[in-house]
Amino acid sequence: MEKVKAKKHLGQHFLKDETVAKRIADTLDPHNYKDVLEIGPGMGVLTKYLLEKPIQLHVIEIDRESVAYLDQNYPMLQGRIISQDFLKYNIKEIFGESQFAIIGNFPYNISTQIVFRMLDFRWQIPEFAGMFQKEVAERICEKKGSKTYGILSVLVQAFYDAEYLFTVSEDVFIPPPKVKSGVLRLRRKDNFTLPCNEKLFFRIVKTGFQQRRKTLRNSLKSLNLSDKLREDAIFDQRPEQLDVQQFISITQKIEADGV
Repeated sequence: MEKVKAKKHLGQHFLKDETVAKRIADTLDPHNYKDVLEIGPGMGVLTKYLLEKPIQLHVIEIDRESVAYLDQNYPMLQGRIISQDFLKYNIKEIFGESQFAIIGNFPYNISTQIVFRMLDFRWQIPEFAGMFQKEVAERICEKKGSKTYGILSVLVQAFYDAEYLFTVSEDVFIPPPKVKSGVLRLRRKDNFTLPCNEKLFFRIVKTGFQQRRKTLRNSLKSLNLSDKLREDAIFDQRPEQLDVQQFISITQKIEADGV
């Protein structure tokens, strides 16, 4: 086991366990893409294993000290180290319209924002894998009926098959976090275009879960549903009781209702 000297920044905890790093790198299955973007590589503990794979690796890192370290110690990445904030950077500048995967040991404090940003580019991202705070990873993969099932669960699973792979203990990081981590993999569905207005679908899911304890009849009041539509039994449900297909059905009903 090799220890990697690194500092914590932006809520990130750096891996010091090479075995875990290799396991994360091995979650990717590049069969229909060659380009991969690693988010937040830090000092490159995961990067080194990704570079062994038959892929074209790019890394994006906001911390200047980490960028300098990568530039000095990974010359094979020359020209493919992007010193930018992933949440603000236009990744089409790297990949154009090409397909690419995303992987990383994601900073806890922006991990959900990274997933939402990834969804904005879902047409280009067939695979997404990486490490999150355990509760966040579980939430993304959760099924209906759970208290942790929410906006992130529905929106991700509408377009991707989500798989929770393994749990990582606190003591394999510098500095150790106060919580466990979880590694997941998302694989885009073969048919990932929804049979409804996708913008309206997003709006309904987000609006519904903002008042998750209420029935959808009450939480979706702002959509000005017709009296006839409000009588539909599906609106008696609370949002966590509905799976992706049921949210699609609601979207179709509301769309037909003229919203």
